[in-house]
Amino acid sequence: MGFPLAMLLLGSVSVEGEVTKGLTLANYIETYSSPRTYTLLLNSVLYSLGSSLLALTLGTGLAWIVERTNTPGRRAFFALSLVPLIVPGVVSTIAWIFLLSGQIGVINRAAMAVFGLESAPFSIFTLGGMIWAEGLHLSPLVFLVMSAAFKSMDPSLEESALMSGAGTARTLRTVTLPILLPAFASASLIMFVRGLESFEVPRLIGVPGRVPVFTSAIYSELHDYPPDFGGAGALAIGLLLISVVGVWAYQRLTRRAERYATVTGKAFRPRVLDLGRWRYAAAGGLVAYFLVIIGLPFGILLFASVIPFYIPSLEILSRFTLDNYRFVFDHPSIQLAVRNSFLLGATAATVTMGLTAIIAWITTKTRLPGRAGLDFIAFVPIAIPGLVLGVSMILQYLSPAFRVLPIYGTLWILVVAYTTKYLPYGMRTNSAAMLQIHKELEEAGAMSGASWWLMFRRITLPLLRPALVAGWIYIFIVSVRELSASVLLVTSESTVLAVVIFDLFESGKSNAVAALSVMLILTLLVIVAAVQRLTGRFGIKE
Repeated sequence: MGFPLAMLLLGSVSVEGEVTKGLTLANYIETYSSPRTYTLLLNSVLYSLGSSLLALTLGTGLAWIVERTNTPGRRAFFALSLVPLIVPGVVSTIAWIFLLSGQIGVINRAAMAVFGLESAPFSIFTLGGMIWAEGLHLSPLVFLVMSAAFKSMDPSLEESALMSGAGTARTLRTVTLPILLPAFASASLIMFVRGLESFEVPRLIGVPGRVPVFTSAIYSELHDYPPDFGGAGALAIGLLLISVVGVWAYQRLTRRAERYATVTGKAFRPRVLDLGRWRYAAAGGLVAYFLVIIGLPFGILLFASVIPFYIPSLEILSRFTLDNYRFVFDHPSIQLAVRNSFLLGATAATVTMGLTAIIAWITTKTRLPGRAGLDFIAFVPIAIPGLVLGVSMILQYLSPAFRVLPIYGTLWILVVAYTTKYLPYGMRTNSAAMLQIHKELEEAGAMSGASWWLMFRRITLPLLRPALVAGWIYIFIVSVRELSASVLLVTSESTVLAVVIFDLFESGKSNAVAALSVMLILTLLVIVAAVQRLTGRFGIKE
């Protein structure tokens, strides 16, 4: 990770982005003396904070309803929460354009017809529209993070508050949420960085709506002719610094973790809160949420995929066609992108989980000097937005020192980028599972004369398998749908699905994009279900 960041810094102070032409501060002076940069800064922070707040509010509220209340059918809703994680960001963004565009949005057209309005009541091409699209897309991830935290929390403090006369809302505000501060802070950090690095929403919604942010500006700097590598590097460093500030704030907020411990040596039995008649309202809220986040986007994509051209009217269904699906099957670039995406997803997931399994063993099971630093290095990429990573890798592998490794323009540079980007997620998954494996198992193996590799392969990895499978599935999915880093690194021969979808939509082939998106979502659902069924026998059985 150090080399790409060093090359990013060096490229940002190089003449025309090339070290051989000399060093200069002109890129920073030109970039940060421009009022445009501070507009980008303000828009980026507002967009990231707004989408994070929406995601945290929805995700935390849903997690509390599902895990801590007696809402009917809440277990089924937990399974549904995994579905939006499969949908690529570029796909959900396009779906919301179909739904809330002022000109072609189905929801706007319906509202105008029902209420007799002369103009569209909503517009996706605003800062608020950007926050809405990104916040909804991020909320399922918050739900999963906070759901795990609610599951492991001793409810005795909540019960004490309720017995003292505090209502459910006050107990949630004054007891539950403060105790869950570390998990909430962790989710906030991830959402803030994910908002900053988001590319799909800023490019497809922000640019037409004249709401530029750092990521859309960096993309423009590199795709204008001639590309401004120095200016893009200077902007990327600014974006990176904002992310680092977020990580620093998280560490400051959670530096005294013992204050939030509620699970001790005393036994506890998780209990749910009785919402009374409100439990049906909570169930209705869950239904409405999944209708908005799953039903509407998938429904509009399915609708657009079976019509020859997009018109927000049911009358167009009389011209039902499968030509868009035939286009997808026959297009050579799409076929290549499918092969590349699934190959990259499987390779990146395997490399990442294998590498982090070894690193996690070193950091949790040994006393080797520098192991804390190794853990820190593995965590650092979480603060690096995907577009910044893409810029840094362009500058690194186009530099004279790295031309001996001709991986730029190949799939290998994407493997390196994906592995680097998702290293923190594999590390956290493997570290948590590794801590649950007692060292006496390895000690027994060592006393029997087994080598380290034999113990690791025959003892540690089998016990680690559930975590490895869970992490592999997640990294495979996010690698297949990755766009922010990929969009700067792909070529015609190394293109991937997310970039093809982005390019097709940019070129006006929205119906073909809808067909490809429907097929991608269904394929990923089948793959995840198959892998989970195949690996359901793994782990320790009762």
